[in-house]
Amino acid sequence: MAQMNMIQAINSAMDQAMANDPSVVVLGEDVGYFGGVFRCTDGLQKKYGEHRVIDAPIAEGGIIGTAIGLGVNGLRPVAEIQFADYIYPGFDQVVSELARLRYRSDSTFYSPVTIRTPCGGGIRGGQTHSQSPEGIFTHVSGIKTVMPSNPFDAKGLLISAIESNDPVVFFEPKRIYNGPFDGDPDKPGIPWSSHPLGEVPEDYYTVPLGKASIVEEGDEMTIITYGTLVHVAQASARAAGVNAEIIDVRTLMPLDVDTLKASVEKTGRCLVAHEATRFCGYGAELVATVQEECFWCLEAPIERVTGWDTPYPHAFEWQYFPGQKRMTAGIRKVMEAG
Repeated sequence: MAQMNMIQAINSAMDQAMANDPSVVVLGEDVGYFGGVFRCTDGLQKKYGEHRVIDAPIAEGGIIGTAIGLGVNGLRPVAEIQFADYIYPGFDQVVSELARLRYRSDSTFYSPVTIRTPCGGGIRGGQTHSQSPEGIFTHVSGIKTVMPSNPFDAKGLLISAIESNDPVVFFEPKRIYNGPFDGDPDKPGIPWSSHPLGEVPEDYYTVPLGKASIVEEGDEMTIITYGTLVHVAQASARAAGVNAEIIDVRTLMPLDVDTLKASVEKTGRCLVAHEATRFCGYGAELVATVQEECFWCLEAPIERVTGWDTPYPHAFEWQYFPGQKRMTAGIRKVMEAG
C-alpha cells in the first residue's frame, strides 16, 4: 500500500495498464510532454514513448473520433478531455458513433474507449472549467459512466474501465484531486496540496464497474451520492448527529439498484445529493428508482440537495456548491418528516 492522492492513483492506473497491455494508448491535449494540465499523465510519454502517449491538437471531436478509430482497430485508447466543459465539441462522436457501434454492427465491431475528464468546481475555474455534465452521458445508452470519490476507487475503476470492451466516460472530481479539503466542507481546501487522501495498492487491481460502495453503515437514513459530495455527506451526517448510511454510487451507469434498495428498505428515509444542476440532474433518476423500488418502505419524502439551475456562477461558487450547511438542513428535513 502507498499513500496517494487521486491524481497519483489515476497516473498509477494508466501506468500499470500500459505496462500490462501494449495495446493501451493515451491521447489528448498536453498529455505527453507536459503531463496533463492536472499532471495525471505525468511521466507516461517519457516512459512509453510518443507513439503511445500522444499529444493531440485542441480538437475534442478529433480526439474522441481518433480514439474510436484506434479502438476499432485493436487498441485500447484512453482519451483525456482537459475539462468536462470542453467535451461538447466531441459529443456527437460519443453519442452517434461510440455509443452505438457495437449495437448497430451486431457486435461485429466495438471500440473499447475510455474518456477521462475532470469535472465539477472547487478550483475557482469559472463557468467554462467547472461543470458537472454526468447526467447527459448517463442518458446515452451504450456507454458506462463512472465518477470515483477517492484514490483507491479511482485507480481500480479506471483499470476496469480500460479493460472493458464497452466505452466508458470517466469523470474525475477535481476538487478532491489533490487531497481532502480541510475543515468546513463549505469552504475550499488547498487546491494544489499534495496531502494524500488514502492508501492505494501499488499493484494492479480492479474495482468492478456497476457496483456501489457503502461508505458508512447506518440505520436512520440513507444518503445516496458520488464524487466530492461523498465527503460532504460524511461531514454533514456527523454535524446533524444522524446515523446515516452513506452510499457512493461510483458507477452511475449501470446503476447498482440492489444496493440502494437494500439500504433504503433498512432505513426508511433517503436523501440524494449531487453537485450538478437540479432539473433533469442525475439525482432525479436516483429518486425515481428509490420511489419505484422502495415506496412502501419510505417513512418520509425523498429529499434532493443539488447545485442551482443556473450556469456555474463564478462569483458565487461556494454558495452554489452543495456544502455542509445545505446538506445538513436536508438531512434534518428528512429526519423531521413523517
